[in-house]
Amino acid sequence: MLACHTLWIRMLRLAWCRSASKYSCVEPARLVIAALGHTTPPGKSSVNSVTLFRQFTHHHSATVHFHRSSSLTMASGGEGSSSTPPQHTNRLAKERSPYLLQHAHNPVDWYPWGQDAFDKARHEDKPIFLSVGYSTCHWCHVMERESFEDEEIGKLLSDNFVCIKVDREERPDVDKVYMTFVQATSGGGGWPMSVWLTPDLRPFIGGTYFPPGDHGRRPGFKTVLTRIMDQWQNNRSHLESSGDRILEALKKGTAVTANLGDSPPLAPDVAQRCFQQLARSYEEEYGGFRDAPKFPTPVNLMFLMSYWSVNRSTSEGVEALQMALHTLRMMALGGIHDHVAQGFHRYSTDSSWHVPHFEKMLYDQAQLAVAYITAFQVSGEQIFVDVAKDILLYVSRDLSDKSGGFYSAEDADSVPTSGGSEKREGAFCVWTASEVRQLLADVAVGASGPTTLADVFMHHYGVKEQGNVAPEQDPHGELQGQNVLIVRYSAELTAAHFGVSLETVNELLASARAKMAEVRKIRPRPHLDTKMVASWNGLMLSAYARVGAVLGDKALLERAVQASHFLKEHLWDTERQTVLRSCYRGDQMEVQQISPPISGFLDDYAFIICGLLDLYEATLQTEWLQWAEELQIRQDALFWDSAGGGYFCCDPSDSTVLLQLKEDQDGAEASANSVSASNLLRLSQYTGRQEWLQRCQQLLAAFSDRLTNIPISLPEMVRALMAQHHMLKQVVICGQRDSPDTKGLLEAVNSLFVPHRVLMLLDGKADSFLCQRLPALSAMSQQGIVATAYVCQDFTCSLPVTEPQELRRLLLDGHMEMQAE
Repeated sequence: MLACHTLWIRMLRLAWCRSASKYSCVEPARLVIAALGHTTPPGKSSVNSVTLFRQFTHHHSATVHFHRSSSLTMASGGEGSSSTPPQHTNRLAKERSPYLLQHAHNPVDWYPWGQDAFDKARHEDKPIFLSVGYSTCHWCHVMERESFEDEEIGKLLSDNFVCIKVDREERPDVDKVYMTFVQATSGGGGWPMSVWLTPDLRPFIGGTYFPPGDHGRRPGFKTVLTRIMDQWQNNRSHLESSGDRILEALKKGTAVTANLGDSPPLAPDVAQRCFQQLARSYEEEYGGFRDAPKFPTPVNLMFLMSYWSVNRSTSEGVEALQMALHTLRMMALGGIHDHVAQGFHRYSTDSSWHVPHFEKMLYDQAQLAVAYITAFQVSGEQIFVDVAKDILLYVSRDLSDKSGGFYSAEDADSVPTSGGSEKREGAFCVWTASEVRQLLADVAVGASGPTTLADVFMHHYGVKEQGNVAPEQDPHGELQGQNVLIVRYSAELTAAHFGVSLETVNELLASARAKMAEVRKIRPRPHLDTKMVASWNGLMLSAYARVGAVLGDKALLERAVQASHFLKEHLWDTERQTVLRSCYRGDQMEVQQISPPISGFLDDYAFIICGLLDLYEATLQTEWLQWAEELQIRQDALFWDSAGGGYFCCDPSDSTVLLQLKEDQDGAEASANSVSASNLLRLSQYTGRQEWLQRCQQLLAAFSDRLTNIPISLPEMVRALMAQHHMLKQVVICGQRDSPDTKGLLEAVNSLFVPHRVLMLLDGKADSFLCQRLPALSAMSQQGIVATAYVCQDFTCSLPVTEPQELRRLLLDGHMEMQAE
């Protein structure tokens, strides 16, 4: 029996504090799928409500630990299904989200999130069952197959609840509110998320995945539904009042605010504490920040390289760089990296980056491409260039729409080549030794003895006759006898082993990978989520711009420009001056939009603005700078909290979103407030708008407690705090954009990782965008007819330089004679 209400609220707040950092760094549903059955899944069926806990206490616990069976199949919304007409069709068939379409033929009377569903709940006075997931979520597919496709459960849901299905990638605002409730009342969360609401959208019970039937003393989904129905009829007032109390506690517990005049914390202290916290969680042998499962966490890697950039001469700075580079190298060698078809999988189930959860997410590709090209700028090592280009090759080939947009994800599960209808984790990516031997039977030219191409490949990539996945990594036998490719030896050692030159072994391995890629093309493909999300497209825009600028690669820069045109054409409502959240690939490969479209959220604005600033610095075309300025003005108008500082995640005027949250975690993606802090700093330098510099300081002050106590939860915001403290350098190039001398100076700038700088080009036009915003720039000019660079900071500029090497030296050490601006 639960204690009194006061104790309950105290426990609630403790649960919130405990779960906030836990949830941020991973997505529990995905973690569980690949975590080999020994952790609590979103297969963790937790029911949360004061009243319902009382009803369930004689069952000891409402938590079900339910592990994946190898026989489960993925619901794919018609992919690979028979031609038999569906028995049921609900209103989700009119939606465009791949996730909602996967549920369009359930025997459940599903509604999308919207007024029609809310009105029905109020008119019929029924509770709402809210189910949230995404199209490449394994456990979401499991719950659909077991429960939402079940006729009896479907009738139970449709007769007694108003059932709403939400794609969390379309509506992150809805997801965050109710996930906050589930986390705070259970200490964990994940997808699918199952929450029961009053007709006015207030949550009173929440959980994640539920198996359909009871397991021993643990209630299944049908039991949960019948007990909620009973409580709604017989104990409704207590249900509602306890839900209200929880919601009020959450409003207080999630507040992020600062008082007028508050200052951000001291950047050097915060940065050092962030480094120390990361160092304590660092795993030295294979890199990364925990034993297993391991996530790429690009935000951590970017912070470590930034920390090194301002602490190069210290042992801690050197250690930070080693941590980042070693992690990136080991990830590139591991099975988390797709050695045949490029790109990175979501995370590794083991400490050595070997056996991944095979899902591929757009946001991972974008952030990792930036991390790898940054590692190249820092180290000069070719491997980092190769991996960055490899990622963009994958995205260009498999996640790109002809309109210029980028798709969201590829699923982990697919039908095995051997046939059958049952989808399996990793089937598209893994290999048996016999497949490799048959495919690569040619003689390895130049190798000693009767060596085949398969011999060289299997040695290098750790392919074993019995498979190379340990039983403890494959509790359900899905990967039995299969091999996940992982580089076991350096190219030099493999060359020595077979008595060939390094050049020869690289050619042999490249030939083998190409042959295997051709075979992969004819395998049944995993489900592709063709939804195009504004924020993730913004991240990808940054990736193409950043990599293209560093490498001077015109094709990559052209792809970045194409992506920016896509964003402006399809995800920007000119009339309403509003970013749109997403658009969709139609049946005829055209871009489609729903009516009414979903307005963009804070992360959509922040990531697009960042992408546009990166694109400006890569192309020096001011139209992108101008649009970034326009978007920042709109972001401020829509999301800025004038009372407490910082940005709300969604429009605070939306009455259907019950909690106004400010994301305080840099997890799989940087939080939008972290990115916005950097955007404000950069834009203040480009536009001269001092209010944006002040707004950045207010934002950082609002997150002061988090930055001071748990900076590891906000490494991207710590980077912004460091930039604000050290002040950005303005690198001004005077010259014609396409002239060789200008290009030489730009190449010098782009070859270096200088995190605290902005880049500008003045082409001699007095009426240019930059000269209008920053009149002081008019005093800068070329020395004679040669392109000239100035480096300015804190209203002081360097003497002009014309040689790329001089500019490099100036950017690296800053020790040159300065003159007043």
